[in-house]
Amino acid sequence: MKPLFILLQVFVISLIITALTKGGLNIILSGRIALSVMLLFTAIGHFKFTRGMEMMMPQIVPAKRFLVYFTGVLEFVAAVGLFTNYQWITGMCLLNFFVLVLPFNIYAAIHRVDYERATHEGKGPKYLWIRIPMQIFFIGWAYYFAVLHY
Repeated sequence: MKPLFILLQVFVISLIITALTKGGLNIILSGRIALSVMLLFTAIGHFKFTRGMEMMMPQIVPAKRFLVYFTGVLEFVAAVGLFTNYQWITGMCLLNFFVLVLPFNIYAAIHRVDYERATHEGKGPKYLWIRIPMQIFFIGWAYYFAVLHY
């Protein structure tokens, strides 16, 4: 839920700042800024909560630590890529990324993974009623602000 709150709060703040500094709302820029800040926030989590993020993957997945670090770096790159000439490609990569990580979020919920504490005392499967719609929302957000309006 924290990434969603960050996304929405930064979006509103960006709307206010762009309205005050540019003389009008810049919804597309504000949406990209919010997505970028959310990605930076989640990327930091990959380095701060590495062990817990490894627990979000089934035993069959090899090189878990590498994947956690690699996806954290990808999120940093995507946060910057949203403001380059490659924002459409960045947006397409984000769409794929958000789809690809959903099974790991489902696995983590089923196995009650609390990635911040690296325990199996998380919220459990009921969390999926929030997590899956939230992930769909992130996919829609990335599509609208990075792919559709490039």
